[in-house]
Amino acid sequence: MLESLEIKPKVGFGEIKFGEYLDNIVTLLGEAEELDSIEEEEEMNMLILHYWELGFSVIFEGMTKQVVSGFETDHADATMYGHKVIGMSEEDIIKLMKENGLGSYESEMEEVDKRVSFDEEMLDFYFRDNKLVYVNWGVYVNEEGEIEDF
Repeated sequence: MLESLEIKPKVGFGEIKFGEYLDNIVTLLGEAEELDSIEEEEEMNMLILHYWELGFSVIFEGMTKQVVSGFETDHADATMYGHKVIGMSEEDIIKLMKENGLGSYESEMEEVDKRVSFDEEMLDFYFRDNKLVYVNWGVYVNEEGEIEDF
């Protein structure tokens, strides 16, 4: 169980940092409720551990070794820069990001959700009816399981 549900762009989520190994995450959180494995032809393997009851998923990437490369959460208590973000309006999220030095963003309507992306931070916010419903963020990981600068 995580003590903190703080979203930390380029760093991690709560106590979990990008680059952590699978075994460390399972030791901390226990077995996931669901696993998804995505293999992209000789380029990258992706493993997603879904902790539905905890309100988040942990994404692993890498060919040689798999490490934490991303997170997704819809947990009502998830925070960012000291604010609970789930349920915030698009305008309030953009304002919060600008107040914390993240000004450049793009938005796009998807099938059901509107996505607002801060690409420099690899940070995506998904809205329904102008309310934030989930957040996805990560880092680039090469096939060796090393975090790359972006």
